[in-house]
Amino acid sequence: MKEKDSVIDNVKSADSRKTSDKKIISDNKTMSDTGKPSAGENRENKMGVMSEGKLLMSMSLPMIISMLFQAMYNVVDSVFVSRFSMDGLTAVSTAFPIQNLMIGVFSGLGVGFNAFISKALGEKKFDRANEVARQGIFLEAIGYVIFLIIGLFFAKSFMMSQTDDAQVIQYGTEYLEVCCCCAFGIAFQMTFERLLQSTGRTMYSMITQILGAVINLILDPIMIFGLLGCPRMGVKGAAIATVCGQCIAGTLAMIFNIKNNPDLHITLRKFRPHGEIIGKILGVGVPSVIMVAIGSVMNYFLNLILFSFSKLAVAVFGAYFKVQSMAFMPVFGLNNGMIPIISYNYGAQRPDRMKRTMKLGVMVGCSIMLFCLVIMQAFPGQILKIFDATDDMLSMGIPAVRIMSTAFIFAGFSVTCSGMFQAVGKGVYSMIVSMARQLFVILPVAYFLSKAMNSVNGVWTAFPIAEIFSVIISTFLLLRVYKKIVKPLERGQIE
Repeated sequence: MKEKDSVIDNVKSADSRKTSDKKIISDNKTMSDTGKPSAGENRENKMGVMSEGKLLMSMSLPMIISMLFQAMYNVVDSVFVSRFSMDGLTAVSTAFPIQNLMIGVFSGLGVGFNAFISKALGEKKFDRANEVARQGIFLEAIGYVIFLIIGLFFAKSFMMSQTDDAQVIQYGTEYLEVCCCCAFGIAFQMTFERLLQSTGRTMYSMITQILGAVINLILDPIMIFGLLGCPRMGVKGAAIATVCGQCIAGTLAMIFNIKNNPDLHITLRKFRPHGEIIGKILGVGVPSVIMVAIGSVMNYFLNLILFSFSKLAVAVFGAYFKVQSMAFMPVFGLNNGMIPIISYNYGAQRPDRMKRTMKLGVMVGCSIMLFCLVIMQAFPGQILKIFDATDDMLSMGIPAVRIMSTAFIFAGFSVTCSGMFQAVGKGVYSMIVSMARQLFVILPVAYFLSKAMNSVNGVWTAFPIAEIFSVIISTFLLLRVYKKIVKPLERGQIE
């Protein structure tokens, strides 16, 4: 007993960075020098003891890599589709709001149960962590049913609401029907990857993301252009390749949870919806979903504004948006690694570790976006040529890329703050920032400037203006989080 008490004291010490007679092993359990695992109630996840810099790197780097591969789904589709047909690229860009909403619903719900699982583990409430996981799976299944209905009955109506171009409507409808009706693949993938992330096993999550993206990359040209005996399916083939990658990645993520995630033991036998837990998951998850939904609404109305200029403007914006997603995904990956760390230490009442993780997160997030800004400013033409850009597309697209990417200067801070808000259960703060930026600022500014300047450049200029507003609001809410949550924990720690 004395040896166990010594270990617990070492873990709880704010000054200690190591344990004297135990070591952290790869499955995140604490074990004694004899090699025998300690009692379940005394085990300590690495999120509570590892130095913050090393921990953030170990948690986030796999997620950054996996999120980059996730972004490749849409980019690869658009690259190959642009070589099939420019109308196909316009169609995929027009369909993107629904596809983006799909990702937002499944990932947003995942953020909800991810944060509460990590917090429960920090509090050593292992049964509650398992119950949260079960309820999360149930909510993700409901999300799939919603998109199945959209794919079966509303795909064509959505396309027709934006354009009257018959070819664009046909391509976009085919693409959406496949993606929505087969959304069980991405639901499966997002659910089980978030369960891995919630317990700190981001390396497994990275493997599943990479596998799905590689499968999509291989199948895209085969199915779009009809190679190796496969029928030529065009834009529809891009959608089929995407869902194939998602289904295989989701299956592997489930296997990893069963075999390599001992912190969670999930069984759906005798499952019953739990109102209190569902409410808490939705309290964090719904604001995350709404944030993405707001982005989809923004994308939809910007497409309407851009169609008033030309189909080419929509194609330019679609190409840029795919590249922008590649720039933002590392910061989202950083957030996915940072959220369980902050949530775990919030549950364990360790404000010092929370603050150090927050500071590191902001520094790394801003550095990533600054690097991406340099790339976008230096090589706009080369980036657009990836999408088989014509001379007309380059003429419009080069200034568009340079104007819109100036928003990166401010975006790193705002996006990282959103992750912090979610980690402490304040997902509504993230929603407020997103609504202010993407509804109340960017849309009216884009519309007004496009009319005042009588140029599509007015739309591009709205992006950096919106991000400035985002920084101001994020700073105010971050100070509020410190005052209401972190500071009281500090006083409790001192006492």
